[in-house]
Amino acid sequence: MPREFPIGLTPPDWLVRNLRPQQAPVNRPAVARAALAMTLPLVIGLAAGQPTYGALASMGALSGVIGDTADAYRMRILNIAVPQLFGAVGITLGSAVYGHGWSAVAVVTGVALVSGMISTIGAVASVSGLLLLLNSVVGAGLPMPGEWWLAPVLMTGGGLLVLLLALLAWPLRSGVPERSAVAATYRTVADLLAACGSDVPGAYEDARHTVTQSLNQSYDLVLARRTRHHGSSPELTRLIAQLNAITPVVEAAPAAHLNGRPLPTEIPEAVRHLARAVEAGFTGPTGLHLPDPGSETARAVDHALRHAAEVVAAPDIDPRGFDDRLGRPAAPRVRAARATRDVTLSAGSWRYGLRLALCIGLAQVLVSTVPVPRSYWVALTITFVLKPDFGSVFSRALLRALGTVAGLVVAAAVLSQVPRGWWDVPTMLLLAPLIPALTPRGYGYQTAAITPVILLLSDILNHQGTALLLPRLVDSLIGCAIALVAGYLLWPESWHTRVGDRLAGTVADTARYVDAAFGPDVDPAARARMRRRLYRDLSVIRTEFQRALTEPPPTGRRAAAWWPLVVAVERIVDATTAARVRVKHGAEPPSEPEVGQVALQLRELAEGLRDTEVLYPVRTDLTGPPGSVLEPLRQEVAAARAITSPQQS
Repeated sequence: MPREFPIGLTPPDWLVRNLRPQQAPVNRPAVARAALAMTLPLVIGLAAGQPTYGALASMGALSGVIGDTADAYRMRILNIAVPQLFGAVGITLGSAVYGHGWSAVAVVTGVALVSGMISTIGAVASVSGLLLLLNSVVGAGLPMPGEWWLAPVLMTGGGLLVLLLALLAWPLRSGVPERSAVAATYRTVADLLAACGSDVPGAYEDARHTVTQSLNQSYDLVLARRTRHHGSSPELTRLIAQLNAITPVVEAAPAAHLNGRPLPTEIPEAVRHLARAVEAGFTGPTGLHLPDPGSETARAVDHALRHAAEVVAAPDIDPRGFDDRLGRPAAPRVRAARATRDVTLSAGSWRYGLRLALCIGLAQVLVSTVPVPRSYWVALTITFVLKPDFGSVFSRALLRALGTVAGLVVAAAVLSQVPRGWWDVPTMLLLAPLIPALTPRGYGYQTAAITPVILLLSDILNHQGTALLLPRLVDSLIGCAIALVAGYLLWPESWHTRVGDRLAGTVADTARYVDAAFGPDVDPAARARMRRRLYRDLSVIRTEFQRALTEPPPTGRRAAAWWPLVVAVERIVDATTAARVRVKHGAEPPSEPEVGQVALQLRELAEGLRDTEVLYPVRTDLTGPPGSVLEPLRQEVAAARAITSPQQS
């Protein structure tokens, strides 16, 4: 019988959440690319008698491996190539000030400010800012071999080797990732329909959240590709039409769930059948076998499914006959100008840039005044830890320290037992694949995988062997301490500002959605875009809350107290959509005063959330006709407002 921890020794919830590995499948192609891209430069360098050149190229390949996360081929170009250009600028700037004392401190601190500001633009910009700062720190802390241009060329070449390997199958598999993403969205919708009416706690909510994430990813992939495609593309037209066609099925799911009875198994199986057709690119009769609908909810599901089947089976789709549910993205030039304006005028981007610059500046001043071996590792640690868009700063500092210790154990065995030279090749062949294999498990696992690789490459550059281990640990701990104190504790950003304001904005948007759902003159496409944006925003808020839950009190405790309100807002959006579907399929529409009352209650709730950092008592006097389609919605709004009342002991 397993022994239990004494009450005093039970680890806190936030620590358990930090240490729990995330479940994710292993990306086997990415594992193979990492092994080849990081080993091949070493082979070429050793064969040419220049192992240091090979080590630099492998370092560049490491940054490419970290950015090799996209499925679509065009997105791989952005995710890998663009950051490499910023990395080349970083290594050039850092090398130019190597050994220049306070000038190096000033330049690296300035680079940190720019890096932090551009990191707020988006995912690609975040990785680009990361590489800009990382490589400038490396260049300012290590002497680079050869001419000034050699290190940027070698490191960029290593990163582009990863990109080349990632694009090898593009001529044969063009469009396959986008088609697979759309098919995966259909499968998540099938799982959602299977969860409708389930009595398993949280099953439907988890399935709906998965659908939201899948729809976000699919729209992003397809619309991003369409933006760069000149002229009309039948394939992209079909994929967008298929995504639009599954949206009514998603909208019908809340009504089916509120009905309280599971759907017939033929319905989710029909969606899986459509998913197989989408993935295979099949057009033709789908042969769906659906049960006869016996209620307005069943009719809504049946109608939506048959429409989706017609779109999937259609051999030709007129690109003028449908609209993009989220709107076609603006041209890259327009988006770049918009992003530049937002960064320069955004208080959030300046706040994060100054935060990062302060920490990097302190690190550079420290290592310039106090003898610290391998001092550039301090700033490198801060750069990795102080990335709020990658997760909680506190959690990343904790996991960075733990991952470094685990990685040093592996590195100690490698550096003490593996002779330098050609034995580094099979060693790298074994270590490099661990990076993409363990990265999805969590930041601590990624750190544990990267640490021995970095130390192996550092040993090739400076031949210090196991003498690298203790400085690496000390510098990592110093970097974590600076990030925690100067980047976390000294910047007590109100948790309410980070999360409460965003949640309040979403509640206000929900009130507008309630008005639009039953307005007589609202464009259906505009209503669909509003609903999609709401679910997208709720997905972001859910992720932010989950990050906050990994932080120690008081932030983690506040997040736990507010979490039920996030779920309640999601249920309000579901109930609104369900009511709209019922009205569309024959139910009596609600009166204008009835709709206005619900919207007013939501606006009052939104204003209250903006004015407080703690939950507070509110009135929940929602009344209306008991047989109205809005009765479930009123119950959800009342429940949301009741959640804001603290429990009475």
